[in-house]
Amino acid sequence: MKFHSIALTDIHLNSQDRSGDFNENGDIKNIYILAVVGLFLIAMALVNFMNLSTAQSLKRAKEVGVRKTLGSNRLGLVRQFLTESVLIASVSVVFGLLLAVVMLPPFNQLAGTSITIPFESFEFWLILICSAITLGFLAGVYPAMVISRFAPIKALGNGNVTSSGGLMRNVLVVFQFTISVCLMVGTLVVYQQLQYIKTKALGYEKDRILVVDNAKSAGQNLDTFKQEVQSLANVEIASLSSFLPTPSDRNGTTFFKESSLGPSDAVIIGNWRIDHDYLETLGLELIAGRNFDPANVADSTALLINEASLSMFDVSLDEALGMRVTRDFHREDKENMEYYTVIGVVKDFHFESMRNVINGLTFRLGFDANKMMVKLKAGEYQETIENIHTIWNKVSPGQPFEYYFMDESFDKTYRSELRLGSIFLLFTSLSIFIACLGLFGLAAFNTEKRTKEIGIRKVLGAGVGQIVIRLSIDFLKLVGIALVVALPLSWLLMNKWLQNFSYRVELGIGLLLMCAFLAIGIAILTVSYQSIKAAIVNPVKSLKNE
Repeated sequence: MKFHSIALTDIHLNSQDRSGDFNENGDIKNIYILAVVGLFLIAMALVNFMNLSTAQSLKRAKEVGVRKTLGSNRLGLVRQFLTESVLIASVSVVFGLLLAVVMLPPFNQLAGTSITIPFESFEFWLILICSAITLGFLAGVYPAMVISRFAPIKALGNGNVTSSGGLMRNVLVVFQFTISVCLMVGTLVVYQQLQYIKTKALGYEKDRILVVDNAKSAGQNLDTFKQEVQSLANVEIASLSSFLPTPSDRNGTTFFKESSLGPSDAVIIGNWRIDHDYLETLGLELIAGRNFDPANVADSTALLINEASLSMFDVSLDEALGMRVTRDFHREDKENMEYYTVIGVVKDFHFESMRNVINGLTFRLGFDANKMMVKLKAGEYQETIENIHTIWNKVSPGQPFEYYFMDESFDKTYRSELRLGSIFLLFTSLSIFIACLGLFGLAAFNTEKRTKEIGIRKVLGAGVGQIVIRLSIDFLKLVGIALVVALPLSWLLMNKWLQNFSYRVELGIGLLLMCAFLAIGIAILTVSYQSIKAAIVNPVKSLKNE
């Protein structure tokens, strides 16, 4: 066991590898993940602007030709197009700010935060203005360079100027769908892991367990409180302890086997103080030996251990029963040392987060409990809680009655993952929407550019289906390339994230294939509308100018 310091301000986000902390904290890695995803969403919006700007270059070709003919140089044209994109980005920032004001309350509820927009901060407005200028420049610099390069003779004649930037547009489409597929895989993996945690056998019962907090304030009347609660008609059993499988007190103790008392033989292991009814209340299973017996005075020095403790003490299941351990290795008077005798072995259960393996744990009798677990019978709980409250007011007048259900406490342990899953779902939906907007615009431009080709094909006998496939195949090739990049990348990233859990789902090929088909289906739906629209046009209209 190593002790080391940590800055108080770092505890909340940077203490995942430490034990004995104040409570369940956040994880800085989740912040980094969401920050990167946010930057990718901005990048996808920039990609759309660049793609659609270069795709629509034909409509501005004559403008460029006229301006160059009248004496404009390339630098002036670049400056004009950059100014336009910065103005568009500035207007977008204004609308984005208004949207942020509206969406911030539901986002705070989703993320469990209390973020506010610092309108009074000069730095906030400075960053916002700089962001608008930077985003406008990044979005506009490539289209400006492409469009301003048009030669006047081609721009004003019949030359083809629309081929410029075609390769870059394809690369950017691949980039967009790569990000979307990665987010899609991430969302499904987070969802599967959360479902696995919720449905995995924990080794104890958390449903119908009411936890009365601060039970110690009942003082000498604590046993009376427990007895009267157990006598209620809708209560099965109750137990007193400060130690629960969900977040609660934790305590470690150094034990030594009777035959191994040297400092190097120390076994540092969790040690919980419980009462006689603890195992029955939580439904813990004994796989060997017996439970504590209220009629046996000798059980005050008895010990229960879990399965994981067997390897720590280097004993078999049979050898564990009757084994004597002590915490007094340093005493010179070896004859009068206090020994605990192992009387039973409890089946392993998840008493910590599933991020951690099940470690060794011991139980001994102790009566300084600060919590009482009450196992309720199925039915209406409110009346029983009110009856327990009445008993509490009688045995501990003036003290607040605080309670919660154990399954709610269990959910809090994985609250950060639940929030991450919800935010991932939101970001994934946004990324797919942005990618589809870009693909829809490019499909519209592509079909417009190939209007006469479509008319000729129809005159030569091509059907609507053939034309739709012909127009869609180019975009599906790009989606296919994106899948080849995204699926291995997302598999590596999500496997890395799953390493945070000692108990986790396996990331199989089925999930990746499902995301691939989903991405292809979305792309087909996006492109097919424009393709079908172009394919059903009367060829006479398409060819009337020829």
